[in-house]
Amino acid sequence: MEIRFAETRDIPGMIDLLLQVGEVHHRIRPDLFRSGAQKYDEAALTELLKDPSRPIFAAVEGDKLLGYCFCIIEVTKDNPVLMDQKSLYIDDLCVDETTRGRHVGSALYDYAVNYAREIGCDTLTLNVWCGNDSAMAFYESRGLKPRNIHMEAKL
Repeated sequence: MEIRFAETRDIPGMIDLLLQVGEVHHRIRPDLFRSGAQKYDEAALTELLKDPSRPIFAAVEGDKLLGYCFCIIEVTKDNPVLMDQKSLYIDDLCVDETTRGRHVGSALYDYAVNYAREIGCDTLTLNVWCGNDSAMAFYESRGLKPRNIHMEAKL
């Protein structure tokens, strides 16, 4: 398995994985997420691949995309309340359901951590949906801790 920056040839596999992520979210929160939906289409992915502030890492084996990690470089500077900070935000990390258990997610996460260090980030952040217990356990096993909690009241 190789971890590298995603390329245009990875887009079909990324779309398949985006659909898998969409279904996970739909199962957890069908009141929020549509079934059969994906976060990005081919055109959006093509543009994201050109954006240096939105690195995407791909785990590949031969021609097969095993997983991806969408990231966003976030910089806070001269904010009246927040300290200056550079952070790598993991927007989405997905491993193909047929290759889970092969440590693809760990390899992608470790690659993102190393990349964040290389570009001078102070932190790595991400969000996990309540109810996605396997993702929560995965990140907690890597030492991540809650930073803030987003709450809701259904009306």
